[in-house]
Amino acid sequence: MFLLKIVVAIGIAFLIIKIGVFILRSLATPPPEPPPPGELRKVKLLYRCELCGAEVRMTTAAEENPDPPRHCMDDMELLIEEE
Repeated sequence: MFLLKIVVAIGIAFLIIKIGVFILRSLATPPPEPPPPGELRKVKLLYRCELCGAEVRMTTAAEENPDPPRHCMDDMELLIEEE
């Protein structure tokens, strides 16, 4: 009975150490560098024109947060920023 408790305690300690090392490694990994200027980036944005109701879905852009497109001589409103 005592030996079983020791084996279970060692197993739990090993599991906690493995999870901790995994979390520390994921935190220590630097984020990828952004693409060079001028290269298109993937975005998922949905815009709507307030005047006529036209909708535009933007899937690539030169910047991470691009300016809204213009329609009916006015900026379109951002509806959805999909993940």
